This record gives sequence, C-alpha cells and structure tokens, in this order.
Amino acid sequence: MSHTAHIRSHRKPRRSASTIAMRAGVAGGVLSTLAVAGASGSANAAEPVTQTLELPTLTADLAAQVAQSADVTQQAAASYQLQAERDAAAAKAAKQAKTDLAEAKKKAAEAKKKAEEAERKEAAERASRAAERTTLSASSDTGSSTGTGSSSNTSTSTATGSAAAVVSFVQAQVGKAYVSGATGPSAYDCSGLVQAAFKQVGISLPRVSQAQSTAGTQVGLDNLQPGDILYWGGAGSAYHVGVYVGGGMFVGAQNSSTGVVERPLSYDPPSGAVRVL
Repeated sequence: MSHTAHIRSHRKPRRSASTIAMRAGVAGGVLSTLAVAGASGSANAAEPVTQTLELPTLTADLAAQVAQSADVTQQAAASYQLQAERDAAAAKAAKQAKTDLAEAKKKAAEAKKKAEEAERKEAAERASRAAERTTLSASSDTGSSTGTGSSSNTSTSTATGSAAAVVSFVQAQVGKAYVSGATGPSAYDCSGLVQAAFKQVGISLPRVSQAQSTAGTQVGLDNLQPGDILYWGGAGSAYHVGVYVGGGMFVGAQNSSTGVVERPLSYDPPSGAVRVL
C-alpha cells in the first residue's frame, strides 16, 4: 500500500454504479442521436437521387401528351381549313352562277331586241316595196294611156351580145341556194350572183349591192333592157339587187327560203336600175 493511501485527499474517489450507468445512458443517447441524424442525413441525401431517376419518366410522359395534343390540334386546324376552303369554293361557285345567269338574261334580252328590230325593219321594207309597187303600177298605167311608155316593148326585146351572155348565165343559176356572202358556183347571195354574171363578159363589178346600184348609168324602170341591174332601196344604199332578163322578168338570189329565182317585176318591184352594158 502506498504510504499515502491512508490520506483521504490523495485517494481517487470510486465511481458509483449509478454514475457509470447514467454516463452510459448519456453516451448511448448521444450515439442514438448521431445514428438517427446519420440515417436522416442518408435519407435526405438519397431523396434527390430518387427524384432525378423519376424525372425523365415524367418528362417523357408529358412530352407524349403534348405531342398527342399537338397532333389533335393540327388535325382540327386542317379540318377547319378544309371546311373553310370548301365554303369559299361554294360561295365562289354561287357567285359565278349568279353572274352567268345575269349574263344569260342580258344576252336573251339583247337577242329579243335584235329580233324585234329585224322584224320591224322587214315590215318597213315590205311596206316600202308595196308603196313602190303601187307607184310603179300607177306610172305604167299613165305611160300606157299616153302612149309614151315603152316598158311593154322593152320587156319583149331580145338580148344580144354581152347582155345575152349575162341573161343566159343568171337564168342558168335558177334553183341554186341562197347563202349570205356566197359568190358561186353552187350558191349565191344577191350581189354575188350579179357580180358573177358580169364577170362572164369581162366586167368587174363591186362586191356589195350598195356599190353595184351606182356602178353604171341610172335608167328609168320604164326603159329597161335585158342585162340591166335592178336594185331595191336607194341608189348607193341598196339592200338587194337582181338582173333584168326581159319580158317583164328578173332573176335574183332572193333569200334562203327561195334561193335563186326568176320572177315578174310585179312580184317585187325594184326601186331603180343601172345599165353597165
């Protein structure tokens, strides 16, 4: 034993069991706290890893949904656009149909107006011919009563030379068709027949009736000779011509209904005559 063991102050105090147990409990509590803190720290450290792993999956699902929504939206837009184009086409077609209908009505009205004008003109021409026929008849009666008329002698005269060739040509065309603008040999209009007849004797006449009515010397209807050109209407504005063939007869391409015919002067009395031969 130490020589100082008996001295109280130099002795180490003995730890009691309760003190040791308490210290052990404190130590255990501290260790438990550290363990919990460590576990908590580990859990907190692992949580971001878990979220990072799940994020791509959530993002892919969201992207798929967004893409699907975009497809639906695009299809709806395309459908709306197609419907809009159809509506626009239908509206355009309806507008065009309305325009065409208005144009057709306008043309029909114009055609009706032209037909009415043509009918009035034809009626006026018939009336004018009737008046001229009356005047010609009166003149013939006057000439016969005074003995100065020579129309009956002229009508029975015989054509000779170039006049005979002209008369022979036009009479040979009787029965052929009338076609506006035609100059033979199978069809004629009035001035085309006259021009073709005088071409046979080397005389070149103008093409239209207005010019042919002033192509020669004006002669009276009571002094006609075979081969004279007859005209209807005014000199220079004639609307029809023919050839006097003698015996009170003439040949002319009258119209599309009759064609080339030979008729007496009384059938359609002319307005005047010119002599080329």
